[in-house]
Amino acid sequence: MGSRVSEVELPPLFCPLESAVHPRARQVGKRAEEWIERSGMCASQEELAWVVATHSTDFYARFVPGADDDRLLATALWVYWGFGFDDARCDGGPLSSRPAQFNALACQVQRVCENDTATGADPYIGALRDIVRLFRSLGTPAQVGRFAHAHRAWLSGVAWQVGNQALGRMPGLNDFLTMRLLSSGGEPTFAMLEIANGAEVPDRDLYRPAVQALKEMAILVAGLDNDRHSLRKELARGQADQNIYTVLMHERDLTLQEAVDAANGLRDRVLLRFLRLHDRVRPTAGPELAAYLQGLRHGIRGNNEWGLRVPRYLSLGRWPDAMEDTALTWAEEPSDTRPGPLEGAPDIAWWWDDDLA
Repeated sequence: MGSRVSEVELPPLFCPLESAVHPRARQVGKRAEEWIERSGMCASQEELAWVVATHSTDFYARFVPGADDDRLLATALWVYWGFGFDDARCDGGPLSSRPAQFNALACQVQRVCENDTATGADPYIGALRDIVRLFRSLGTPAQVGRFAHAHRAWLSGVAWQVGNQALGRMPGLNDFLTMRLLSSGGEPTFAMLEIANGAEVPDRDLYRPAVQALKEMAILVAGLDNDRHSLRKELARGQADQNIYTVLMHERDLTLQEAVDAANGLRDRVLLRFLRLHDRVRPTAGPELAAYLQGLRHGIRGNNEWGLRVPRYLSLGRWPDAMEDTALTWAEEPSDTRPGPLEGAPDIAWWWDDDLA
């Protein structure tokens, strides 16, 4: 993008949601780190250090503060796995611009989610097989099936992104937001809420259009926030390619600072719509749906509390720095309060339908 992060002002985030974290996150995190080292999925000590430095237990402990320890451990392991796979095989690895090769691996990976006796030579496949077996021991068939479906959605979005990179194609805003709903990993991350909480949401509730809209809005807000969190590192390493800022700069001929401000505004508009629709759905929700909706809220807030401190985004050297428990500053008001769908994004305009139920 030809800019340094020191030249860009990143405004504080508007996030008026409750903060929570699992009380034994540190203890569960130590168990997770021991598992990662035993799994053999990381090819080097450097790769292992970066996977551990995602602090994925801290991340998911903020989504499910009331989960029992074993359920938190199992779901946090997938987050570690997902970040490791993303770094080694998706964003920065040798397959990041080779769609044919990536798709072949993605199909092997996905097969393990659907049948945990499936085989594959890649060490990430073996590690995932063990995680899915944990899920099957803890969750219901419906919960594990929903996770597998969400996992396929994530891999399809990454394949779309890899294809763009191979072609040197910058997507427009509408395509990018649709792709980001998938490639950000939000689908499997939120699908794990049911496994972690031990609460299966009835189909009639989970697949209501309003609940699906709330899930997608939570995914998009978190995905755009992650674009913000990773901007400093991507600029420092010259890795900025497809993110909300490059898309807006390309589509609207904006400077990086103008794109940062525009992205912040559209993100706040989505969050405001999430809050308003949530307040319409929550009062009539049963206990399972209420737990799921609370998980969406915790996820948006927790993703930020984690992302604004985690070495994955803040470390600029070859090895990750230590994670610091720094105080965070939040915006008191949204940067854009305009109602109605986002301009230039017709594929998500239905989130603003008045008759969502």
